[in-house]
Amino acid sequence: MQFTKMHGAGNDYIYVYLPNDEDERDWSAVARAVSHRHYGIGADGLILVLPDREMDFGMRMFNADGSEGQMCGTGIRCLCRYVWDRGLTQKTELVIRTASGPIKARLITHREGLEAVEVNLGKPRLRRSDVPMKGLPHEIVIGESLPVGAVTFQVTCLSMGNPHCVIFVDDVWAVRLEELGPLIEHHSAFPDRTNVEFVQVINSSRLAMRIWERGSGITLSSGTGSAASAVAAVLNEKADRHVTVQVPGGELEVHWHQDGEVWQRGDAVDICSGMYNWEAMQT
Repeated sequence: MQFTKMHGAGNDYIYVYLPNDEDERDWSAVARAVSHRHYGIGADGLILVLPDREMDFGMRMFNADGSEGQMCGTGIRCLCRYVWDRGLTQKTELVIRTASGPIKARLITHREGLEAVEVNLGKPRLRRSDVPMKGLPHEIVIGESLPVGAVTFQVTCLSMGNPHCVIFVDDVWAVRLEELGPLIEHHSAFPDRTNVEFVQVINSSRLAMRIWERGSGITLSSGTGSAASAVAAVLNEKADRHVTVQVPGGELEVHWHQDGEVWQRGDAVDICSGMYNWEAMQT
């Protein structure tokens, strides 16, 4: 199985191109195998790059635990670099099919090549039923108390095509993320589990964020997670609508426009390519 490993601000994925979309192997099992940091290639998950009859390309995304996700901001950015670098497209504006709907992307180029990718993550979905989160379906969750063990957090929850629970703290590095992340991900309030972002407000235009990703654990960044954090900061009147989100793996720029659309800009880096001997790993 031919693969490419890519990352955006340290959030890394294994990419497999299926030009005919005819490979019916167990992709959940493949995701678990290739994502393993010791026995596989090592990644936060697996991305399938697919042809599409109506849009430019399709994408399927699997977390490191094999669960299939609806959307991935980092995945979209790196997919755009993947198809651009390999000559699969010459377009600088693309529409990618995801499980949560079509996503628009812009490729920012200069004379030396592709500089960055901007992704339109759409409008945040704010109702409980959109997240989803237990409670009255039409309620919006802003600064709501959520008991987690012996601690109660004030949470803001929303969907960016996938579920997010944002918690503001004074110091993101003081958070016991490896302990609290899984407790909140699997909290009974979230029937489909959730991504968990701890966010520190540096100033009105800069946030610091650490994330526990649903199905993958601690990662160095998250495209949709940074967008959710920026939206939550605006909803809680803690930041402007155009912010830089500082993550352990780098920085991401998020702009929640007045029309409701959330655009994100960030890097997309090709690490390496090779051949993974999937058949041998099954013996």
